[in-house]
Amino acid sequence: MWDAGRRGTLAGMTSIAIATATPRAGAPVQSPSPALRILSLATIVSAVVLVGAVTALLLDQRLIDGAPAWLKPVKFGIAITAYLVTLRWMLGFVTGHRRLLTVLAIVTTAVFAFETAWIDTQVLRGTTSHFNEATAGDAAAYYAAGGAISLVFLATMVVGVLLWRQRGLDAGIAAGIRWGLAVSVLGMAEAISMTVNRTAGDSGGHTVGAPDGGPGMPLTDWSLLHGDLRVAHFVGLHALQALPILAWLLARTTRLDGTTRVRLVRIAAAGTAGLVVLLWWQAERGQALLSPDALTLTAGAALAAAVGTAAALVLMLRRRAAAESSA
Repeated sequence: MWDAGRRGTLAGMTSIAIATATPRAGAPVQSPSPALRILSLATIVSAVVLVGAVTALLLDQRLIDGAPAWLKPVKFGIAITAYLVTLRWMLGFVTGHRRLLTVLAIVTTAVFAFETAWIDTQVLRGTTSHFNEATAGDAAAYYAAGGAISLVFLATMVVGVLLWRQRGLDAGIAAGIRWGLAVSVLGMAEAISMTVNRTAGDSGGHTVGAPDGGPGMPLTDWSLLHGDLRVAHFVGLHALQALPILAWLLARTTRLDGTTRVRLVRIAAAGTAGLVVLLWWQAERGQALLSPDALTLTAGAALAAAVGTAAALVLMLRRRAAAESSA
């Protein structure tokens, strides 16, 4: 079990992150910063739009490029809402930089609003959004969205720098947040490969070796026959949630000291980054996720063995140190 000091640290950080800490009697009530208020509102709006997209998915039976028309708005809605929730939580740990955080929140919210409106509008028009240059308007919207989302990429990097420099956080939680941001940047960067993938078409695409729109997996629509660059993109992006959650679970459910938890989070981050690269490499070689060749399987097994061995060594060193200290 954690000692009282660590429990207090986590409780304090959590209350800051969700902005619901109870003030002391007689103390002035501090309202959330403008950045947190903006992100809270954006999250609510995004969730409402997501519900609308899910409803449309259930009611609208049209297909666009071989997939349910409203599947992309639902997937993007889930990803955007999750990103906004995570970003709001992370910014709660940053002290100072009030104006900068407000700018980051405004830019991120505006970009996601534009992205959502563009994708939904294209669905209503019965056409695709990404990699669509069928008309001058389609091409202009596609390139505008690409330029806009690069601002989120830059904003994520800025948040990462701010949190990397932040002091006073629980070491394990801080590691989860920082490395989650770092791996998510890798996942964002992987998307660039879709724009230069000419095997899917002159405008790019996510399928390697064939045009987009072939048979896909349920829910994700990842290609069943060819390489799909969206898989690595997905894994990298959602490291933003996975690694902080892992850090939180290690803090809440184990008796591990801060140094050990940091090492384990770093190993998990390295393993996740390695998985992103592996999936990216697999897709670039034209292999569907569910049809890996022997070389891909060997690389995956080596990655899993390296991560497992490193984690086992860290835990073994921790047990040895604990035994020596108690001797």
